[in-house]
Amino acid sequence: MRHLTTYDARDSNPTLITAGMIRTIDGSRPTASAMLIGGGQILAVGTIADAEAVAADRGLVPVHVDFPQATIVPGFIDPHAHPLMYGQLHTWIDVSPDAVTSIPEIIEILRQESAKLPAGVPIRGYGYEQRNLIERRHPTRRELDEVSRDREVYIMNASGHGGVVNTFTFEKFGVTRNTPNPEGGEFFRDSEGELTGELSDAACNILTGMGGVKIGHHGPNFHLGDEAAEHQRQLDIVQREFLKGGVTAIGDAQVSKREFAAYLGMADRGGLQMRVSMYFLSHILDAVLDLGLTGPFGNAFLSAAGIKLYADGTLGGWTAYFPDGYLGDPCRTGQLYHSPEEYSELLRRAHVAGLQTATHAQSPIAIKMVVDAIETALAERPDLDARHRIEHCGLPDPAEVIRMAQLGIRPVNQTQHYYNWGEGVEQAIGTPGERFNPLGEFRDAGVPITLSSDAPVAEPRPLEAIQAAVTRVTRRGRKLGPDSLRISAEEALRAHTLEGAITLGRDNEFGSLAVGKRADFTVLEADLLEVPGEEIAAISVLETWVDGVCRYRADDEIAVAQSGLPRSESTLSGE
Repeated sequence: MRHLTTYDARDSNPTLITAGMIRTIDGSRPTASAMLIGGGQILAVGTIADAEAVAADRGLVPVHVDFPQATIVPGFIDPHAHPLMYGQLHTWIDVSPDAVTSIPEIIEILRQESAKLPAGVPIRGYGYEQRNLIERRHPTRRELDEVSRDREVYIMNASGHGGVVNTFTFEKFGVTRNTPNPEGGEFFRDSEGELTGELSDAACNILTGMGGVKIGHHGPNFHLGDEAAEHQRQLDIVQREFLKGGVTAIGDAQVSKREFAAYLGMADRGGLQMRVSMYFLSHILDAVLDLGLTGPFGNAFLSAAGIKLYADGTLGGWTAYFPDGYLGDPCRTGQLYHSPEEYSELLRRAHVAGLQTATHAQSPIAIKMVVDAIETALAERPDLDARHRIEHCGLPDPAEVIRMAQLGIRPVNQTQHYYNWGEGVEQAIGTPGERFNPLGEFRDAGVPITLSSDAPVAEPRPLEAIQAAVTRVTRRGRKLGPDSLRISAEEALRAHTLEGAITLGRDNEFGSLAVGKRADFTVLEADLLEVPGEEIAAISVLETWVDGVCRYRADDEIAVAQSGLPRSESTLSGE
């Protein structure tokens, strides 16, 4: 049985919402005290009298819901995330800095947790950050051999762009010291030419198996296969996490046939409760163009948005492109996924067809390559509203920031990256790393600021991202760069709401609280514009509403935790 009507029925009950403060992010009325919603839409914003007058004109008798001590903001938008990968990692073994501090601890926790798995099932861990380990290095395959010598062991780096495998994995897939590096990836070797176990980006293709998704050198391959039912379970888990963070809409920044099938399955069973805009990975650009998916496609909850490309690797995994080498390891230079000519042609083909592009680029050289390609494409087919994106955009040259403003390019930044490991950027490339995510420079140049999580690289917690943008203080208490790189709480709130919607091309639907837009909003226990910057992340999300329906309520979460029942047996709001 199909549930397509679930996604645009717009049949929510008329409700008059009041709160201590409503921050609309709407220039015509930035604050309000009441909001009337019904049929999934916002019908009125203003005072209680304004809302009651509209209700009377329409013959509505709304339910009244009051949040006298709370602040309502538009639902947070997370335009760059990897939900299925995030869901998979919830089922993997946690080897993050919160769980382990050394390589022996990684080995021990892998041993303990793998004992709970059926025989032969691959052992997978996630989240180690080599610079946070006592040894300040990656584990080796020999060390992972201590976990198992007769089944696959793979631990993914926190960056998502690679990790370490054991010897069995190399032997299973025929990788030897003489195996050439694939285009767009690397099997790392020691000074004697022996495989260390570390692999990055396209080299991870070996982990997907015979029937897994293969993406060539078009990006890091984290598309490891699970059964379809398991993918549904994983998406349910992470949807709850997004809603818990107050997120009502996301952009999936790397969609292959695996993700597409999983979302279709979720929609088919009526399980999708947040809005998803999909960016198809560039290795299937031909298929997208052949099918003609170049215009509006989908519905209010699941839609196609554009094409995702990669220019270089990651700063976290030291694969972003620095041809002169990394300060922490001069032998590492990182990589470009495509030659400038190949990349420019991919982007040009997408742009000429009318597709928005979103390109991962971190190093100054990679970012310049993207800006050059967009400038060339726009010269061929001018478009004042193309909204081409640069994902992460960690270290742009100041000259490129000016060009980005001129060309209408929208960087999508993740301030939680420097909150979690900003010191590591300086360790990798030196003091220029202090500029990582230079939001203040974007603001001053007139470049729009958009914030996101890149989940699972960071948890989808917009308030944490906003705090980092306001303070530029890391988790360890280190301030990164000068005050000129900071932005205000008001600017950061807009960056995680309306600017996110603009970046997704959906600002006519959501992102601000205005009449005619969808009734997507988040209820906070305090006003983030009125608390000290260092306290923003501690503000609790009380409720998250999508299409006029409460989809998350903190009180219900607490009740379930106290009951000991699994969520499937609870009566959580919206389920």
